[in-house]
Amino acid sequence: MQTRPLHPLSAPSFHLSTAWWLVLGTAIAVSGCASATPPDATPRTAPRTAQQPAAVPAPTAPAAATTPAVSSAAAAATAAVAPTGNAESAEQAAFVAWRDQFSTQALAANIRPETVRTVLGNAQLLPRVVDLDRAQPEFTRTPWAYLDSAVSAQRIAQGQAKRAEHQAALDTAAARYGVPAPVITAIWGMESNYGSNFGTFRAVDALATLAFEGRRRTWAQTELLAVLRIVDQGDIAADRMIGSWAGAMGHTQFLPSVFLTYAVDADGDGHRDIWGSIPDVTASTAHFLSRMGWQRGQPWGIEVQLPAGFDYARAELSTRQNATAWAAEGVRALDGQALPELGEASVITPAGARGPAFLVGANFRTILRYNNSVNYALGVSLLARQIDGGSPIATAWPRDIEPLHRDQLRQLQTALNDKGFSAGTPDGVMGPATRAGLRRFQQSIGAVADGYPTVTLLERLKAPQ
Repeated sequence: MQTRPLHPLSAPSFHLSTAWWLVLGTAIAVSGCASATPPDATPRTAPRTAQQPAAVPAPTAPAAATTPAVSSAAAAATAAVAPTGNAESAEQAAFVAWRDQFSTQALAANIRPETVRTVLGNAQLLPRVVDLDRAQPEFTRTPWAYLDSAVSAQRIAQGQAKRAEHQAALDTAAARYGVPAPVITAIWGMESNYGSNFGTFRAVDALATLAFEGRRRTWAQTELLAVLRIVDQGDIAADRMIGSWAGAMGHTQFLPSVFLTYAVDADGDGHRDIWGSIPDVTASTAHFLSRMGWQRGQPWGIEVQLPAGFDYARAELSTRQNATAWAAEGVRALDGQALPELGEASVITPAGARGPAFLVGANFRTILRYNNSVNYALGVSLLARQIDGGSPIATAWPRDIEPLHRDQLRQLQTALNDKGFSAGTPDGVMGPATRAGLRRFQQSIGAVADGYPTVTLLERLKAPQ
């Protein structure tokens, strides 16, 4: 099982974002991308996870907690209306009572009374947000299915056009913060399809709903206070603060807390506007990545060839050494050139032994702070490379492998545990513990121990001995 990464900037697009999510205390938090790119199968723990950055304002939504009881005022309001048999009216009354109670907390946080009255006082309960928050995709997505959409020919062409159209803003942000313009452009494409899809929810409504509903109450209340503070500071009007159902906002899907810390007024108009000002959008995105550890002048990584007999247990982001050490083990660039210097670098094999392998460094891990998903970080990296005129992946994906849905992954985890190959709690998510258990099972049957789940392995595990 694997912890869920947070999305510093994104909310589900689901990608959320695709939307996907940052966890409290994580560096970035954007909870769910609004872009048209479908969500990655990897859950977000604190974004960014991508699976875990150091603490920053909570970007992605934290793991679900037990739903707390509503306030006494809300409970009383519900009880007063419920006898009529109108559940919707009862819930609305409870929300109004909660909203009134939360106003006290907002005032105590030094939000101006006028903002509390006009913004929080007009927040709406959105049942659709609750439905989206509770929904979980039945099927996981293979890396190639995710990347087919995330790095499509259309998205590459649009990225090149946007790169040319907004060259001045992108180059200025790149020079100031050291993050290449193609990388900024790629994140823009992944998060909102270059501004064509911010999402359709007012942040104040989405976050008030999540704070009231209770599953992620503490996180949502923190983000809701950040929304009120943004309005209080005069950066943007509440009605223009549009984003995903999980509260991620604008062109590059910042969560409100991330906006407060990292948004930049690059055009000098006195407002930090990630909805209408491309200079602000590009500078804010680059600023965030810079603060998360982007290494100026260093590539994100490189596609590599692994030596025969490679130990796939070492193909984890937690295993790091310099390029010289990897080269000494037989890891080679596809073009035969020397491996680039990446500092503490890791080998990753997103589709196991039959798919491409990559050597990735600090900048790849920085992208994970934006959205803690390996598929997402690989999508940004490959999209940026091709926007800049580079080539696609050379190694073919194993497209004949049938993806497992979440229930099958839970069955696989349960079977591994039952047979003594500890895989952690059966949760339908392929994390380090599950990969380790699967590798041990593969070793026991003489298969290549790459930890990649397949229907064949599941059937072998379930077969009576």
